[in-house]
Amino acid sequence: MAEFLKTGKSELELQESNSKVENTVKELIDRIENEGEKAVRDLSEKFDKWSPKSFLLNEEEIKEIIDSLPEQTIHDIQFAQEQIGNFAREQRKSIQDIEIETRPGVFLGHKNIPVNSVGCYIPGGRYPMVASSHMSILTAKVAGVKRVIGCTPPINGEIPAATVAAMHMAGADEIYILGGVQAMAAMAIGTENMEPVDMLVGPGNAFVAETKRQLFGRVGIDLFAGPTETLIIADETADAEMVATDILGQAEHGPTSPGALITTSKQLAEETLTEIERQLETLPTADIARVAWQDNGSIILVDSLEEAVIEADKLAYEHVQVLTKDPNYFLENMTNFGGLFLGPETNVAYGDKVIGTNHTLPTKKAARYTGGLWVGKFLKNCTYQRCTPEASAEIGRYAERLCELEGFHGHKAQATLRVKRYGN
Repeated sequence: MAEFLKTGKSELELQESNSKVENTVKELIDRIENEGEKAVRDLSEKFDKWSPKSFLLNEEEIKEIIDSLPEQTIHDIQFAQEQIGNFAREQRKSIQDIEIETRPGVFLGHKNIPVNSVGCYIPGGRYPMVASSHMSILTAKVAGVKRVIGCTPPINGEIPAATVAAMHMAGADEIYILGGVQAMAAMAIGTENMEPVDMLVGPGNAFVAETKRQLFGRVGIDLFAGPTETLIIADETADAEMVATDILGQAEHGPTSPGALITTSKQLAEETLTEIERQLETLPTADIARVAWQDNGSIILVDSLEEAVIEADKLAYEHVQVLTKDPNYFLENMTNFGGLFLGPETNVAYGDKVIGTNHTLPTKKAARYTGGLWVGKFLKNCTYQRCTPEASAEIGRYAERLCELEGFHGHKAQATLRVKRYGN
């Protein structure tokens, strides 16, 4: 039976914090909808101390920004984008249009049609997330989206050069230096100087995530994003140094980021607690990681790998790092996860930055019903049908009776008309 050696904050405590964010975001969205560009500019000035002549970068500005970067930085971005692009292109190849004849004269099919326009949010703040440019903009372009725009906030009043370079190299059609709620709402609603998009994607802080949630329906979204989650599943073959490193490596995302260990080894659990405290003494981002671990960290001791799967599927975490003798056991048996990282040779940072899989993944138990961002998220699977006259009459006779069964007389009339016209 699973034993909790450490737990984080309760669901009630987390809900109270979320409600405050929800109300703030609603007020800001309403203001942007009513005041347009003026509200966007006021909020950018208030939150980011940023009010340029235009939030949109022109080609000359982009070139100047890219030219300011070291050659190695450009090379590293190119390498990462090659990996993400290669995997995304293979995923796109796997998605096929179909048309089949299900009965004589009845043809059914589907087409995978790219969304026309997408707005990608690239977070800034303490961590300018250059990699999000590849994950969202590049993936959308591989899917075939015609217009892909990107927003990223200034950092301490400066344009984040590496992020802008990555956005441009990924294929962004428009790049705006704009952050937070004002960026998300401007992309979705549109302003005097920005055409609205059909879909919003990309990670962000609690306010950005809540903005996406409230705008969903007006525009599509990739998924409802919460704080970064990391689960380590380990047995006696793992060592505490690696377990602690892999938990704290993601805890630095923010003070609300959950980190968990499920293990069959009580010794490893106890050593991990000690090792985490040791690493927090020297980790440069310990001010955030310590709070994340204290408030949201958990350790679950289980009797077997089978029980580990049960507990892991209950958590349905975004990232699951497997440090066991046979990592493939979890690939074959787990069903609820955003991304799996199998064995000590890989880790979540690889997936976050460079290896090729997408880093925008489901959180808050959404892994129970969805995967992460990929080319398929930018495609609409749209069905169509056609019939020969003879097939229309045959299908129509069934449709007449089934519509009558349900009391849909107008529907029945549609079928009856075809039976009369095309039947013998």
